[in-house]
Amino acid sequence: MTLAELEAAKAVSLEEIEKAADAAALEALRVKYVGRNGSIPALIKAMKDVPKEERPAFGKAVQAWKAEVEASLAAKMSSSPAAKAFEGDLTLPGRWFGLGLRHPLSRVIEETAAIFGKLGFTVADGPELENKFNNFTALNTPAHHPSQDRTDTFWFGEDCLLRTQTSPVQIRTMLGNKPPVRVICPGRTYRRDTTDATHSANFHQIEGLYVDETASKPVSLADLKSVLSYFAKEMMGDGVTVRFRPHFFPFTEPSVEVDFSCHVCKGKGCPVCKKSGWIEVAGAGMVDPRVFKHVGYDPEKVSGYAFGFGVERIAMIKYGIPDIRWLYENDLRFLRQLG
Repeated sequence: MTLAELEAAKAVSLEEIEKAADAAALEALRVKYVGRNGSIPALIKAMKDVPKEERPAFGKAVQAWKAEVEASLAAKMSSSPAAKAFEGDLTLPGRWFGLGLRHPLSRVIEETAAIFGKLGFTVADGPELENKFNNFTALNTPAHHPSQDRTDTFWFGEDCLLRTQTSPVQIRTMLGNKPPVRVICPGRTYRRDTTDATHSANFHQIEGLYVDETASKPVSLADLKSVLSYFAKEMMGDGVTVRFRPHFFPFTEPSVEVDFSCHVCKGKGCPVCKKSGWIEVAGAGMVDPRVFKHVGYDPEKVSGYAFGFGVERIAMIKYGIPDIRWLYENDLRFLRQLG
């Protein structure tokens, strides 16, 4: 485009803006001329093709065109009927809508961090987009495990996925630090679950890890049980009791399932606990020696425990929420009920 052609195009654009009948037409012209893919940005991108000796004058003309179009659009918009429709006292104070409320998930995460902080745990964080080694291999998860199927996990290629748990943060922490390690890892996780009252494809977990050298005193299952019992009473109240049931997880051995007594019926049985008196809350166990080998720790010289639970599950138990979907709907009426 020559300078003469540019001036002609500028004249056309300013005439179109002047003739625009409403806000919608002005917005269309804004997009046409100065939008991301508009005529003027396209000319700016094409400056490299303009002969070197002509670039200063051409660039100056393009920038002048852009400034005139933007000024014309602003002037036209301010003089439109829509802009003049408001009548009122602009000096009046704004309407007060009240303070915001902390979401129950945020509350549980903050309370959990505070509880474990008293025990010497720090908060560790990591990326939600993970690699296969951190999410599966280092956690002793075999290749044939269902969690590695594309029907269960969100994969992006052969080695990239949305993390299915916050355990990869534990792996990253051990890879970057020598014992002792004492961390909790809160964060978002992703699995290919069909959303219903108790499941979601995007949910939150908090996992914990304590590893130390065995020279002075080995970390034991008794240590794990005492820590989780303390957490239960601090989070749910003094009346809660905890039980541990044998289970299996690839990354811990021995492994346990952790149940809290139902805080609604006090263990007598109700619809919340499905008449059992207990609510399954967490998985835990002693870190498998093969996990230590993957992160470069000597399993003969260190020992440790790990645990993990769903933040949504704790929130639903603590606040009596029957449907996990309520936590994601951003309904202020729901949040106000929780204070």
